[in-house]
Amino acid sequence: MFDFSISRNPFGQLVLTAADGNVHENVVPVRAFPIAAPEEGISLLSSEGHELAWITQLADLPEDARMLVEEELASREFVPEIRRLQHVSSFATPSTWAVETDRGDTSFVLKGEDDIRRLGASSLLIADSHGIQFLIRDLNALDKASRKLLDRFL
Repeated sequence: MFDFSISRNPFGQLVLTAADGNVHENVVPVRAFPIAAPEEGISLLSSEGHELAWITQLADLPEDARMLVEEELASREFVPEIRRLQHVSSFATPSTWAVETDRGDTSFVLKGEDDIRRLGASSLLIADSHGIQFLIRDLNALDKASRKLLDRFL
């Protein structure tokens, strides 16, 4: 199905071996749509940024190659998903938000309302004062208290 294979070299870098025998070290996987379709459209880029291969569906890769690509993506991506807003220090910005995420409880400073971006009808991306991105995948999935706090900033 695929005309390439993926492995790791002794330095832990991804290596792509093409059907013609060309070997590309330090390959970087990049999601085309990391929020909307994280399992679809993954490009394998050379260290110079040139596309070497396109993966339409991550699930279509052989198990060992899929695991290597998923490990590499996980090591590069850090977008905690907010599950609940626990507390907001002030409804004026800057304000400190205490939140529950899929990676545990944390707090961050929201500098301004313009650091909250809509990604569609029900998704938001929130940037903290350090540039870390927090995702709210579905506003409707938040509890009523969280939605009420968030509404003050939207």
